[in-house]
Amino acid sequence: MATYDLVVIGTGPGGYVCAVRASQLGMKVAVVEKNATLGGTCLNVGCMPSKALLHASEMFEEAGHSFAKMGVSVSAPKLDLPAMMNFKQQGIDGNVKGVEFLMKKNKIDVLKGTGKILGTGKVEVSADGKSQVVETKNIVIATGSDIARLKGIDIDEKRIVSSTGALSLEKVPGRLLVIGAGVIGLELGSVWRRLGSEVMVVEFLDRILPGMDGEIAKQFQRILEKQGFAFKLGSKVTGVEMNSKALLAKIEPASGGAAETIEADVVLVCIGRVPYTDGLGLMEAGVALDARGRVQIDSHFATSLKGVYAIGDVVAGPMLAHKAEDEGVAVAEIIAGQAGHVNYDVIPGVVYTTPEVSSVGKTEEELKQAGVAYTVGKFPFTANGRSKVNQTTDGFVKILADAKTDRVLGVHIIGREAGEMIHEACVLMEFGGSAEDLARTCHAHPTRSEAVKEAALAVGKRAIHM
Repeated sequence: MATYDLVVIGTGPGGYVCAVRASQLGMKVAVVEKNATLGGTCLNVGCMPSKALLHASEMFEEAGHSFAKMGVSVSAPKLDLPAMMNFKQQGIDGNVKGVEFLMKKNKIDVLKGTGKILGTGKVEVSADGKSQVVETKNIVIATGSDIARLKGIDIDEKRIVSSTGALSLEKVPGRLLVIGAGVIGLELGSVWRRLGSEVMVVEFLDRILPGMDGEIAKQFQRILEKQGFAFKLGSKVTGVEMNSKALLAKIEPASGGAAETIEADVVLVCIGRVPYTDGLGLMEAGVALDARGRVQIDSHFATSLKGVYAIGDVVAGPMLAHKAEDEGVAVAEIIAGQAGHVNYDVIPGVVYTTPEVSSVGKTEEELKQAGVAYTVGKFPFTANGRSKVNQTTDGFVKILADAKTDRVLGVHIIGREAGEMIHEACVLMEFGGSAEDLARTCHAHPTRSEAVKEAALAVGKRAIHM
């Protein structure tokens, strides 16, 4: 029977990062993975392949619509979808091999099979009808999440697809109906719209991007509509019928009322994700779950069963790969007797569309609800020199600062490369910085990041270029 200091169940961003950090701290570590490849949802059927398709489809659209105005004459681009899918797969393979390399480099054993917790210090690993039990001082549950399903709508990953199937469609759908106006739905909708689909998004709430700053979401919706998106907000899909020619989606107002039927070639169900705990034996082992099926943990990631911890999508908090990574590092350090910690007030979020949307900290809605007095500084990319000369002026930067202390409480950006620009705000907020600190930090010219500085200046009503 093998004995370890730590066994991590799951090799997504949270799991493999946890394993690497634990190995760095001198532990003997093993990871358990039920899939054929390491990397979890993110590397195989989530973050990474979607970014490959977002990039490739953006290049396709740029060649077809933007090159000519820059004086670059090319013939109309032709889509080779199998080649684009191969481009995506090359990226997946490279990242998966990278994780395999990290396991070898850090002398981490990879146990292929389904992990089941038998109790404190014991994990059963089953594959191909065989099983083995490994002993370990500590266990970390890092099993991630699965797609959320809509009652009465069966996903076949061909015509009615989840985010997984939407990454591997064999042809561009003429009409794509997206159920859910969250990050994943808008990103994948963007991919197929650029490649030629008519895209309609149906959302139960009266807005897109629930949880993001309301002003940003409104501006983003207007931009997406200009790009060709159609939205039905405050609506729900109650069923999808199949015939040989089309899918017939029945749509009703969320508040009740007359239904209508919309035809589509592909329906993408993107209503969120749920914690993945199947087969882990948690109830039998005595690991408590909350009302939403998430593993309950204390402030040190410990579950109700001694020696068992949990991180990532399977616990409360935003379902983000980087949140899981930080938790993986923190729990490894805690197990090693150090002071691992995650600051949940500074977890950035990004929508990787064109333009991108990024956010960190509090929204205006949250500050109002909490009764916090705040000041706002905004700066549009129409007044940013680099954005002007590149003719990519959609969007703006918004900074929210405490009215009394000037400490930055939230930053929200919609614009090109917003996902890269948000990180200076993250660093500033980690150090408790003020809008004044950011405003007085020299930014290279000409860059889009100057808009962040100008928004910080605008908090004090002294933006220069507006």
